Amino acid sequence: MNQLRSAQSRREADGIDYDVVVVGGGPCGATAAWDLARSGCKVLLLDRAGRIKPCGGAVPPRLLEEFEVPQSLLVARARAARMVAPSSRVVDMPVGEIGYVGMVDRDVFDEWLRARAARCGADRRTGTFERVEHDGLPGAVVCYSTARGGALERIRTRLVIGADGARSGVARGNIPGAERNPCVFAYHEVVKSPSATEQGFDGSRCDVIYQGRLSPDFYGWVFPHGETASIGVGSAHKGFSLRGAVQTMRDEMGLDGCETIRREGAPIPLKPLKRWDNGRDVLVAGDAAGVVAPASGEGIYYAMVCGRIAAETALAFVASGNPAVLRRARKDFLRLHGRVFWILGIMQYFWYSSDKRRERFVAMCADRDVQQLTWQAYMNKRLVRAKPMAHLRIFLKDCAHLLGLGQVGSRAGPQEVPR
Repeated sequence: MNQLRSAQSRREADGIDYDVVVVGGGPCGATAAWDLARSGCKVLLLDRAGRIKPCGGAVPPRLLEEFEVPQSLLVARARAARMVAPSSRVVDMPVGEIGYVGMVDRDVFDEWLRARAARCGADRRTGTFERVEHDGLPGAVVCYSTARGGALERIRTRLVIGADGARSGVARGNIPGAERNPCVFAYHEVVKSPSATEQGFDGSRCDVIYQGRLSPDFYGWVFPHGETASIGVGSAHKGFSLRGAVQTMRDEMGLDGCETIRREGAPIPLKPLKRWDNGRDVLVAGDAAGVVAPASGEGIYYAMVCGRIAAETALAFVASGNPAVLRRARKDFLRLHGRVFWILGIMQYFWYSSDKRRERFVAMCADRDVQQLTWQAYMNKRLVRAKPMAHLRIFLKDCAHLLGLGQVGSRAGPQEVPR
Protein backbone atom coordinates (compact mmCIF):
# COMPACT_ATOMS: atom_id res chain seq x y z
CA MET A 1 0.00 0.00 0.00
CA ASN A 2 2.89 2.37 0.75
CA GLN A 3 4.20 1.63 -2.73
CA LEU A 4 0.82 2.56 -4.23
CA ARG A 5 0.78 5.81 -2.30
CA SER A 6 4.22 6.53 -3.65
CA ALA A 7 2.96 5.70 -7.14
CA GLN A 8 0.10 8.16 -6.64
CA SER A 9 2.56 10.92 -5.80
CA ARG A 10 4.62 10.12 -8.90
CA ARG A 11 1.45 10.06 -11.02
CA GLU A 12 0.50 13.55 -9.91
CA ALA A 13 4.03 14.85 -10.43
CA ASP A 14 4.25 13.36 -13.93
CA GLY A 15 0.80 14.50 -15.09
CA ILE A 16 -0.47 10.91 -15.36
CA ASP A 17 -4.27 10.60 -15.51
CA TYR A 18 -4.53 6.91 -14.58
CA ASP A 19 -2.22 4.25 -13.26
CA VAL A 20 -3.79 1.74 -15.66
CA VAL A 21 -6.15 2.02 -18.62
CA VAL A 22 -7.90 -1.27 -19.44
CA VAL A 23 -9.11 -1.42 -23.04
CA GLY A 24 -12.00 -3.86 -23.40
CA GLY A 25 -14.79 -4.64 -20.94
CA GLY A 26 -15.35 -8.36 -21.44
CA PRO A 27 -14.73 -10.89 -18.64
CA CYS A 28 -10.96 -10.38 -18.81
CA GLY A 29 -10.90 -6.58 -18.85
CA ALA A 30 -13.70 -6.19 -16.33
CA THR A 31 -11.99 -8.61 -13.92
CA ALA A 32 -8.66 -6.79 -14.28
CA ALA A 33 -10.33 -3.42 -13.64
CA TRP A 34 -12.19 -4.82 -10.62
CA ASP A 35 -9.06 -6.25 -9.04
CA LEU A 36 -7.06 -3.10 -9.72
CA ALA A 37 -9.73 -0.74 -8.37
CA ARG A 38 -10.19 -2.60 -5.11
CA SER A 39 -6.41 -2.69 -4.66
CA GLY A 40 -6.34 1.10 -4.62
CA CYS A 41 -5.14 1.63 -8.19
CA LYS A 42 -6.57 4.49 -10.23
CA VAL A 43 -7.96 2.64 -13.26
CA LEU A 44 -10.05 3.46 -16.31
CA LEU A 45 -12.14 0.82 -18.11
CA LEU A 46 -12.65 1.76 -21.76
CA ASP A 47 -15.14 -0.32 -23.72
CA ARG A 48 -17.07 -0.13 -26.96
CA ALA A 49 -20.85 0.07 -26.69
CA GLY A 50 -23.26 -2.59 -27.88
CA ARG A 51 -20.85 -5.44 -28.68
CA ILE A 52 -21.69 -8.96 -27.48
CA LYS A 53 -19.22 -11.74 -28.22
CA PRO A 54 -20.62 -14.91 -29.85
CA CYS A 55 -20.22 -17.47 -27.11
CA GLY A 56 -21.85 -20.66 -25.88
CA GLY A 57 -21.73 -19.11 -22.42
CA ALA A 58 -20.51 -22.18 -20.50
CA VAL A 59 -18.80 -21.61 -17.13
CA PRO A 60 -17.64 -24.10 -14.49
CA PRO A 61 -18.98 -23.78 -10.92
CA ARG A 62 -15.45 -22.96 -9.82
CA LEU A 63 -15.68 -19.61 -11.63
CA LEU A 64 -18.57 -18.45 -9.44
CA GLU A 65 -16.65 -19.11 -6.24
CA GLU A 66 -13.24 -17.95 -7.41
CA PHE A 67 -14.49 -14.63 -8.84
CA GLU A 68 -17.39 -14.00 -6.42
CA VAL A 69 -20.07 -14.24 -9.11
CA PRO A 70 -23.63 -14.79 -7.85
CA GLN A 71 -25.61 -17.88 -8.83
CA SER A 72 -28.38 -15.57 -10.03
CA LEU A 73 -26.37 -14.83 -13.19
CA LEU A 74 -26.74 -18.45 -14.30
CA VAL A 75 -29.62 -18.87 -16.75
CA ALA A 76 -29.30 -22.67 -16.89
CA ARG A 77 -27.38 -25.59 -15.40
CA ALA A 78 -26.60 -28.31 -17.90
CA ARG A 79 -26.31 -31.79 -16.37
CA ALA A 80 -24.94 -33.59 -19.42
CA ALA A 81 -23.16 -33.16 -22.72
CA ARG A 82 -23.94 -35.04 -25.93
CA MET A 83 -21.12 -35.66 -28.39
CA VAL A 84 -22.34 -36.21 -31.96
CA ALA A 85 -20.13 -38.06 -34.45
CA PRO A 86 -20.07 -37.73 -38.27
CA SER A 87 -22.14 -40.92 -38.54
CA SER A 88 -24.83 -39.24 -36.37
CA ARG A 89 -24.07 -41.61 -33.52
CA VAL A 90 -23.99 -39.97 -30.11
CA VAL A 91 -22.28 -40.38 -26.78
CA ASP A 92 -24.01 -38.93 -23.72
CA MET A 93 -21.69 -37.72 -20.98
CA PRO A 94 -23.63 -37.10 -17.74
CA VAL A 95 -21.89 -34.78 -15.31
CA GLY A 96 -22.95 -36.91 -12.34
CA GLU A 97 -22.68 -35.75 -8.76
CA ILE A 98 -19.57 -33.60 -9.12
CA GLY A 99 -21.28 -30.48 -10.47
CA TYR A 100 -22.86 -28.96 -13.55
CA VAL A 101 -22.04 -26.78 -16.53
CA GLY A 102 -23.29 -23.28 -15.78
CA MET A 103 -24.72 -21.15 -18.58
CA VAL A 104 -24.61 -17.36 -18.73
CA ASP A 105 -25.90 -14.80 -21.21
CA ARG A 106 -22.92 -12.70 -22.19
CA ASP A 107 -24.82 -9.42 -22.52
CA VAL A 108 -26.03 -9.63 -18.89
CA PHE A 109 -22.93 -11.35 -17.49
CA ASP A 110 -20.38 -8.96 -18.99
CA GLU A 111 -22.32 -5.87 -17.97
CA TRP A 112 -22.58 -7.13 -14.39
CA LEU A 113 -18.80 -7.54 -14.30
CA ARG A 114 -18.25 -4.03 -15.68
CA ALA A 115 -20.70 -2.51 -13.22
CA ARG A 116 -19.01 -4.29 -10.33
CA ALA A 117 -15.65 -2.84 -11.35
CA ALA A 118 -17.22 0.62 -11.38
CA ARG A 119 -18.78 0.10 -7.94
CA CYS A 120 -15.31 -0.68 -6.60
CA GLY A 121 -13.89 2.55 -7.97
CA ALA A 122 -12.95 1.97 -11.61
CA ASP A 123 -13.92 4.80 -13.96
CA ARG A 124 -15.93 3.69 -17.02
CA ARG A 125 -15.93 5.33 -20.42
CA THR A 126 -17.55 4.26 -23.66
CA GLY A 127 -15.37 4.65 -26.71
CA THR A 128 -13.45 2.95 -29.49
CA PHE A 129 -9.72 2.44 -29.02
CA GLU A 130 -7.62 3.95 -31.81
CA ARG A 131 -3.96 3.73 -30.81
CA VAL A 132 -1.26 4.17 -28.18
CA GLU A 133 1.06 7.16 -28.60
CA HIS A 134 4.37 8.11 -26.98
CA ASP A 135 5.38 11.77 -26.88
CA GLY A 136 8.56 11.72 -24.82
CA LEU A 137 6.77 12.48 -21.56
CA PRO A 138 6.19 9.88 -18.82
CA GLY A 139 3.66 7.17 -19.57
CA ALA A 140 1.67 6.21 -22.66
CA VAL A 141 -1.19 8.11 -24.27
CA VAL A 142 -4.33 6.13 -25.10
CA CYS A 143 -6.25 7.65 -28.01
CA TYR A 144 -9.91 6.79 -28.46
CA SER A 145 -13.03 8.16 -30.10
CA THR A 146 -16.56 8.41 -28.79
CA ALA A 147 -18.19 8.66 -32.22
CA ARG A 148 -17.29 7.56 -35.73
CA GLY A 149 -15.26 10.32 -37.35
CA GLY A 150 -15.21 12.33 -34.13
CA ALA A 151 -12.27 14.02 -32.48
CA LEU A 152 -9.80 11.84 -30.60
CA GLU A 153 -9.78 11.86 -26.81
CA ARG A 154 -6.44 11.30 -25.08
CA ILE A 155 -5.60 9.81 -21.68
CA ARG A 156 -2.13 9.48 -20.17
CA THR A 157 -1.44 6.31 -18.20
CA ARG A 158 1.40 4.31 -16.70
CA LEU A 159 0.19 1.07 -18.28
CA VAL A 160 -2.26 -0.06 -20.95
CA ILE A 161 -3.89 -3.47 -20.56
CA GLY A 162 -5.29 -4.59 -23.90
CA ALA A 163 -8.24 -6.88 -23.25
CA ASP A 164 -9.98 -5.97 -26.50
CA GLY A 165 -10.44 -9.46 -27.92
CA ALA A 166 -8.99 -11.47 -30.77
CA ARG A 167 -7.57 -9.23 -33.53
CA SER A 168 -6.88 -6.79 -30.70
CA GLY A 169 -6.08 -3.26 -31.80
CA VAL A 170 -3.84 -2.85 -28.76
CA ALA A 171 -1.90 -6.03 -29.61
CA ARG A 172 -1.60 -5.29 -33.34
CA GLY A 173 -0.20 -1.84 -32.68
CA ASN A 174 2.22 -2.77 -29.91
CA ILE A 175 3.10 -6.49 -29.84
CA PRO A 176 5.26 -7.76 -32.73
CA GLY A 177 3.67 -10.68 -34.57
CA ALA A 178 0.26 -10.32 -32.92
CA GLU A 179 -1.47 -9.80 -36.27
CA ARG A 180 -0.36 -13.27 -37.40
CA ASN A 181 -1.94 -15.22 -34.53
CA PRO A 182 -4.23 -17.89 -36.10
CA CYS A 183 -7.95 -17.74 -35.35
CA VAL A 184 -11.14 -19.68 -35.83
CA PHE A 185 -14.13 -17.58 -36.82
CA ALA A 186 -17.18 -18.30 -34.65
CA TYR A 187 -20.79 -17.52 -35.49
CA HIS A 188 -23.92 -18.21 -33.46
CA GLU A 189 -27.59 -17.39 -33.33
CA VAL A 190 -29.45 -16.91 -30.06
CA VAL A 191 -33.03 -18.11 -30.34
CA LYS A 192 -36.07 -18.45 -28.12
CA SER A 193 -36.31 -22.17 -27.55
CA PRO A 194 -38.62 -24.82 -26.14
CA SER A 195 -37.52 -27.09 -23.30
CA ALA A 196 -37.27 -29.97 -25.79
CA THR A 197 -38.12 -30.95 -29.37
CA GLU A 198 -39.00 -34.25 -31.00
CA GLN A 199 -35.88 -33.89 -33.16
CA GLY A 200 -33.55 -34.08 -30.15
CA PHE A 201 -33.03 -30.65 -28.55
CA ASP A 202 -32.89 -30.92 -24.76
CA GLY A 203 -32.85 -27.80 -22.61
CA SER A 204 -30.82 -29.54 -19.90
CA ARG A 205 -28.02 -30.77 -22.16
CA CYS A 206 -25.14 -29.27 -24.16
CA ASP A 207 -24.76 -30.75 -27.65
CA VAL A 208 -21.33 -30.68 -29.30
CA ILE A 209 -21.39 -31.78 -32.95
CA TYR A 210 -18.22 -33.10 -34.58
CA GLN A 211 -19.15 -33.32 -38.26
CA GLY A 212 -17.11 -32.05 -41.18
CA ARG A 213 -20.24 -30.97 -43.03
CA LEU A 214 -20.94 -28.49 -40.20
CA SER A 215 -17.33 -27.53 -39.49
CA PRO A 216 -14.34 -28.88 -41.42
CA ASP A 217 -11.89 -28.09 -38.61
CA PHE A 218 -13.77 -27.27 -35.39
CA TYR A 219 -17.25 -28.16 -34.15
CA GLY A 220 -20.84 -27.00 -33.87
CA TRP A 221 -22.76 -26.50 -30.63
CA VAL A 222 -26.28 -26.20 -29.32
CA PHE A 223 -26.20 -24.88 -25.73
CA PRO A 224 -29.32 -24.27 -23.59
CA HIS A 225 -29.79 -20.90 -21.89
CA GLY A 226 -33.08 -21.33 -20.09
CA GLU A 227 -35.64 -19.64 -22.29
CA THR A 228 -33.11 -19.27 -25.10
CA ALA A 229 -30.42 -21.34 -26.80
CA SER A 230 -27.09 -20.60 -28.50
CA ILE A 231 -26.64 -22.43 -31.82
CA GLY A 232 -23.18 -21.90 -33.25
CA VAL A 233 -20.24 -23.17 -35.22
CA GLY A 234 -16.59 -22.30 -35.76
CA SER A 235 -14.14 -22.73 -38.63
CA ALA A 236 -10.86 -21.28 -39.86
CA HIS A 237 -11.68 -22.21 -43.48
CA LYS A 238 -12.34 -19.09 -45.51
CA GLY A 239 -15.45 -19.36 -47.62
CA PHE A 240 -17.11 -22.00 -45.44
CA SER A 241 -20.73 -21.01 -44.78
CA LEU A 242 -21.08 -20.68 -41.02
CA ARG A 243 -24.60 -19.30 -41.38
CA GLY A 244 -25.52 -22.26 -43.56
CA ALA A 245 -24.17 -24.69 -40.97
CA VAL A 246 -26.16 -23.01 -38.19
CA GLN A 247 -29.31 -23.16 -40.31
CA THR A 248 -28.72 -26.88 -40.86
CA MET A 249 -28.40 -27.45 -37.11
CA ARG A 250 -31.57 -25.47 -36.45
CA ASP A 251 -33.46 -27.50 -39.05
CA GLU A 252 -32.23 -30.83 -37.73
CA MET A 253 -32.82 -29.99 -34.04
CA GLY A 254 -36.34 -28.69 -34.60
CA LEU A 255 -35.35 -25.09 -33.86
CA ASP A 256 -35.88 -23.64 -37.34
CA GLY A 257 -39.19 -22.04 -36.38
CA CYS A 258 -37.89 -20.43 -33.18
CA GLU A 259 -37.61 -16.65 -33.01
CA THR A 260 -34.06 -15.38 -33.57
CA ILE A 261 -33.06 -12.85 -30.92
CA ARG A 262 -29.64 -11.91 -32.27
CA ARG A 263 -26.84 -13.07 -34.56
CA GLU A 264 -23.16 -12.57 -33.73
CA GLY A 265 -19.77 -13.46 -35.16
CA ALA A 266 -16.16 -12.95 -34.09
CA PRO A 267 -12.71 -14.56 -34.31
CA ILE A 268 -11.46 -16.90 -31.57
CA PRO A 269 -7.67 -17.26 -31.18
CA LEU A 270 -6.19 -20.74 -31.47
CA LYS A 271 -3.09 -20.33 -29.27
CA PRO A 272 -1.44 -17.87 -26.87
CA LEU A 273 0.80 -15.18 -28.32
CA LYS A 274 4.53 -15.70 -27.91
CA ARG A 275 4.78 -12.33 -26.20
CA TRP A 276 2.22 -10.39 -24.16
CA ASP A 277 4.00 -7.09 -23.52
CA ASN A 278 5.96 -4.46 -25.41
CA GLY A 279 8.71 -4.23 -22.80
CA ARG A 280 7.61 -0.73 -21.92
CA ASP A 281 4.01 0.08 -20.99
CA VAL A 282 1.57 -2.26 -22.80
CA LEU A 283 0.31 -5.67 -21.66
CA VAL A 284 -2.33 -7.78 -23.42
CA ALA A 285 -4.61 -10.34 -21.80
CA GLY A 286 -7.54 -12.65 -22.49
CA ASP A 287 -8.45 -13.21 -26.14
CA ALA A 288 -6.04 -10.41 -27.06
CA ALA A 289 -3.24 -12.61 -25.70
CA GLY A 290 -4.67 -15.71 -27.40
CA VAL A 291 -6.02 -17.24 -24.20
CA VAL A 292 -8.78 -19.58 -25.38
CA ALA A 293 -8.56 -23.31 -24.72
CA PRO A 294 -7.78 -25.22 -27.94
CA ALA A 295 -10.15 -28.02 -29.00
CA SER A 296 -12.95 -26.85 -26.68
CA GLY A 297 -12.88 -23.12 -27.43
CA GLU A 298 -13.62 -22.42 -23.75
CA GLY A 299 -12.69 -18.86 -22.92
CA ILE A 300 -14.67 -17.20 -20.12
CA TYR A 301 -12.93 -18.83 -17.16
CA TYR A 302 -9.47 -18.53 -18.71
CA ALA A 303 -10.13 -14.89 -19.64
CA MET A 304 -10.99 -14.05 -16.04
CA VAL A 305 -7.92 -15.87 -14.72
CA CYS A 306 -5.82 -13.96 -17.24
CA GLY A 307 -7.44 -10.67 -16.20
CA ARG A 308 -6.55 -11.35 -12.59
CA ILE A 309 -2.96 -12.18 -13.47
CA ALA A 310 -2.76 -9.03 -15.60
CA ALA A 311 -3.99 -6.98 -12.64
CA GLU A 312 -1.40 -8.52 -10.32
CA THR A 313 1.30 -7.82 -12.87
CA ALA A 314 0.07 -4.26 -13.35
CA LEU A 315 0.21 -3.57 -9.62
CA ALA A 316 3.81 -4.77 -9.50
CA PHE A 317 4.65 -2.58 -12.51
CA VAL A 318 2.99 0.55 -11.13
CA ALA A 319 4.69 0.10 -7.76
CA SER A 320 8.17 -0.61 -9.17
CA GLY A 321 8.20 1.19 -12.54
CA ASN A 322 10.19 -1.75 -13.88
CA PRO A 323 8.89 -2.91 -17.30
CA ALA A 324 10.65 -6.27 -16.91
CA VAL A 325 7.89 -7.36 -14.51
CA LEU A 326 5.38 -7.32 -17.38
CA ARG A 327 6.84 -10.60 -18.62
CA ARG A 328 5.46 -12.28 -15.50
CA ALA A 329 1.90 -12.30 -16.82
CA ARG A 330 2.44 -14.82 -19.61
CA LYS A 331 4.80 -16.89 -17.50
CA ASP A 332 2.34 -17.07 -14.59
CA PHE A 333 -0.63 -17.99 -16.79
CA LEU A 334 1.22 -20.75 -18.64
CA ARG A 335 2.57 -22.13 -15.38
CA LEU A 336 -1.04 -22.68 -14.31
CA HIS A 337 -2.65 -23.74 -17.59
CA GLY A 338 0.04 -24.18 -20.23
CA ARG A 339 0.10 -27.98 -20.03
CA VAL A 340 -3.67 -28.22 -20.49
CA PHE A 341 -3.51 -25.87 -23.48
CA TRP A 342 -0.69 -27.92 -25.00
CA ILE A 343 -2.62 -31.19 -24.68
CA LEU A 344 -5.83 -29.64 -26.05
CA GLY A 345 -3.88 -28.18 -28.97
CA ILE A 346 -2.60 -31.63 -29.90
CA MET A 347 -6.14 -33.02 -29.62
CA GLN A 348 -7.52 -30.37 -31.94
CA TYR A 349 -4.74 -30.82 -34.48
CA PHE A 350 -5.20 -34.58 -34.66
CA TRP A 351 -8.82 -35.43 -33.87
CA TYR A 352 -10.48 -32.60 -35.84
CA SER A 353 -8.57 -33.25 -39.05
CA SER A 354 -11.01 -35.72 -40.68
CA ASP A 355 -14.41 -37.29 -40.14
CA LYS A 356 -12.76 -40.68 -39.67
CA ARG A 357 -10.79 -39.32 -36.72
CA ARG A 358 -13.79 -37.42 -35.37
CA GLU A 359 -15.72 -40.70 -35.34
CA ARG A 360 -12.99 -42.33 -33.26
CA PHE A 361 -12.80 -39.32 -30.95
CA VAL A 362 -16.51 -39.46 -30.15
CA ALA A 363 -16.30 -43.24 -29.64
CA MET A 364 -13.45 -42.72 -27.17
CA CYS A 365 -15.65 -40.30 -25.22
CA ALA A 366 -17.95 -43.24 -24.40
CA ASP A 367 -15.30 -44.63 -22.08
CA ARG A 368 -16.17 -44.10 -18.40
CA ASP A 369 -12.58 -43.26 -17.45
CA VAL A 370 -12.48 -40.57 -20.13
CA GLN A 371 -15.81 -39.13 -19.01
CA GLN A 372 -14.92 -39.06 -15.33
CA LEU A 373 -11.54 -37.43 -15.76
CA THR A 374 -12.88 -35.01 -18.39
CA TRP A 375 -15.52 -33.68 -16.01
CA GLN A 376 -13.12 -33.57 -13.06
CA ALA A 377 -10.63 -31.59 -15.14
CA TYR A 378 -13.39 -29.24 -16.33
CA MET A 379 -14.69 -28.58 -12.83
CA ASN A 380 -11.23 -28.17 -11.27
CA LYS A 381 -9.51 -26.54 -14.27
CA ARG A 382 -6.40 -28.64 -13.93
CA LEU A 383 -5.14 -32.06 -14.92
CA VAL A 384 -6.40 -34.64 -12.45
CA ARG A 385 -3.57 -36.66 -10.90
CA ALA A 386 -5.50 -38.66 -8.32
CA LYS A 387 -6.03 -41.77 -10.46
CA PRO A 388 -2.80 -42.83 -12.17
CA MET A 389 -4.23 -46.17 -13.33
CA ALA A 390 -7.14 -44.41 -15.01
CA HIS A 391 -4.65 -42.15 -16.81
CA LEU A 392 -2.71 -45.21 -17.93
CA ARG A 393 -5.87 -46.86 -19.27
CA ILE A 394 -6.81 -43.68 -21.14
CA PHE A 395 -3.31 -43.39 -22.58
CA LEU A 396 -3.42 -46.97 -23.88
CA LYS A 397 -6.91 -46.54 -25.33
CA ASP A 398 -5.91 -43.23 -26.94
CA CYS A 399 -2.89 -44.89 -28.54
CA ALA A 400 -5.15 -47.63 -29.89
CA HIS A 401 -7.47 -45.07 -31.46
CA LEU A 402 -4.55 -43.11 -32.89
CA LEU A 403 -3.29 -46.30 -34.55
CA GLY A 404 -6.74 -47.20 -35.81
CA LEU A 405 -7.01 -50.21 -33.49
CA GLY A 406 -9.81 -48.85 -31.30
CA GLN A 407 -13.28 -50.21 -31.91
CA VAL A 408 -15.69 -47.45 -32.88
CA GLY A 409 -18.74 -47.88 -30.70
CA SER A 410 -17.24 -49.48 -27.58
CA ARG A 411 -18.99 -50.09 -24.26
CA ALA A 412 -21.56 -47.49 -23.32
CA GLY A 413 -21.70 -47.25 -27.09
CA PRO A 414 -23.15 -44.39 -29.11
CA GLN A 415 -26.74 -44.39 -30.21
CA GLU A 416 -28.36 -42.81 -33.25
CA VAL A 417 -29.31 -39.18 -32.88
CA PRO A 418 -33.07 -38.79 -33.24
CA ARG A 419 -33.88 -36.82 -36.38
